[in-house]
Amino acid sequence: MKKIRALRSEFLDSLQIPKDLAFQESLVTCSGCSEILVENYRKILEYQNSCIRILLKRGKMRIEGDNLSIVYYSRDEMKVTGFIQAVFFE
Repeated sequence: MKKIRALRSEFLDSLQIPKDLAFQESLVTCSGCSEILVENYRKILEYQNSCIRILLKRGKMRIEGDNLSIVYYSRDEMKVTGFIQAVFFE
Protein backbone atom coordinates (compact mmCIF):
# COMPACT_ATOMS: atom_id res chain seq x y z
CA MET A 1 0.00 0.00 0.00
CA LYS A 2 2.85 2.38 0.85
CA LYS A 3 4.53 1.61 -2.49
CA ILE A 4 1.35 2.44 -4.39
CA ARG A 5 0.95 5.73 -2.52
CA ALA A 6 4.62 6.59 -3.11
CA LEU A 7 4.33 5.83 -6.83
CA ARG A 8 1.15 7.88 -7.06
CA SER A 9 2.85 10.76 -5.28
CA GLU A 10 5.85 10.62 -7.65
CA PHE A 11 3.52 10.48 -10.66
CA LEU A 12 1.54 13.51 -9.48
CA ASP A 13 4.76 15.37 -8.73
CA SER A 14 5.92 14.75 -12.29
CA LEU A 15 2.62 16.21 -13.54
CA GLN A 16 3.01 19.13 -11.12
CA ILE A 17 -0.44 18.62 -9.60
CA PRO A 18 -0.68 20.07 -6.06
CA LYS A 19 -1.12 17.39 -3.39
CA ASP A 20 -4.07 19.20 -1.80
CA LEU A 21 -5.97 18.71 -5.06
CA ALA A 22 -4.78 15.22 -5.89
CA PHE A 23 -5.21 13.69 -2.42
CA GLN A 24 -7.92 16.10 -1.22
CA GLU A 25 -5.64 17.07 1.66
CA SER A 26 -6.55 19.95 3.92
CA LEU A 27 -4.49 23.07 3.43
CA VAL A 28 -3.76 25.23 6.50
CA THR A 29 -2.23 28.69 6.07
CA CYS A 30 -1.13 30.65 9.15
CA SER A 31 -0.51 34.39 9.07
CA GLY A 32 1.44 35.13 12.21
CA CYS A 33 -0.44 34.35 15.40
CA SER A 34 -3.62 36.17 14.43
CA GLU A 35 -5.10 34.39 11.40
CA ILE A 36 -5.55 30.87 10.01
CA LEU A 37 -7.13 29.91 6.70
CA VAL A 38 -8.29 26.27 6.47
CA GLU A 39 -9.18 24.79 3.08
CA ASN A 40 -10.73 21.38 2.34
CA TYR A 41 -12.23 20.73 5.75
CA ARG A 42 -15.34 18.66 6.52
CA LYS A 43 -17.07 20.34 9.47
CA ILE A 44 -16.74 22.39 12.65
CA LEU A 45 -16.78 20.13 15.72
CA GLU A 46 -16.46 22.73 18.49
CA TYR A 47 -16.59 26.51 18.49
CA GLN A 48 -15.66 28.50 21.60
CA ASN A 49 -13.72 31.73 21.98
CA SER A 50 -10.74 29.78 23.39
CA CYS A 51 -10.89 26.60 21.28
CA ILE A 52 -12.04 25.67 17.78
CA ARG A 53 -11.99 22.02 16.68
CA ILE A 54 -12.32 21.14 13.01
CA LEU A 55 -12.79 17.80 11.27
CA LEU A 56 -10.42 17.68 8.32
CA LYS A 57 -10.48 15.33 5.35
CA ARG A 58 -7.95 13.24 7.29
CA GLY A 59 -7.94 13.72 11.03
CA LYS A 60 -8.86 16.63 13.26
CA MET A 61 -7.37 20.02 14.04
CA ARG A 62 -7.64 22.00 17.27
CA ILE A 63 -6.88 25.72 17.45
CA GLU A 64 -6.35 27.19 20.91
CA GLY A 65 -6.06 30.83 21.86
CA ASP A 66 -7.98 33.90 23.01
CA ASN A 67 -10.87 35.72 21.33
CA LEU A 68 -11.00 33.17 18.51
CA SER A 69 -13.61 33.86 15.89
CA ILE A 70 -14.61 32.28 12.59
CA VAL A 71 -14.78 35.31 10.31
CA TYR A 72 -16.33 33.36 7.44
CA TYR A 73 -16.79 29.82 6.29
CA SER A 74 -18.02 28.16 3.15
CA ARG A 75 -18.29 24.58 2.06
CA ASP A 76 -14.57 24.51 1.23
CA GLU A 77 -12.76 27.03 3.43
CA MET A 78 -12.86 29.03 6.62
CA LYS A 79 -10.94 31.90 8.18
CA VAL A 80 -10.20 31.98 11.92
CA THR A 81 -8.89 35.10 13.65
CA GLY A 82 -7.90 35.98 17.19
CA PHE A 83 -4.79 35.45 19.31
CA ILE A 84 -3.70 31.95 18.25
CA GLN A 85 -1.50 30.25 20.81
CA ALA A 86 -1.38 26.66 19.50
CA VAL A 87 -2.52 24.42 16.66
CA PHE A 88 -2.77 20.68 17.17
CA PHE A 89 -3.44 17.90 14.68
CA GLU A 90 -5.11 14.79 16.07
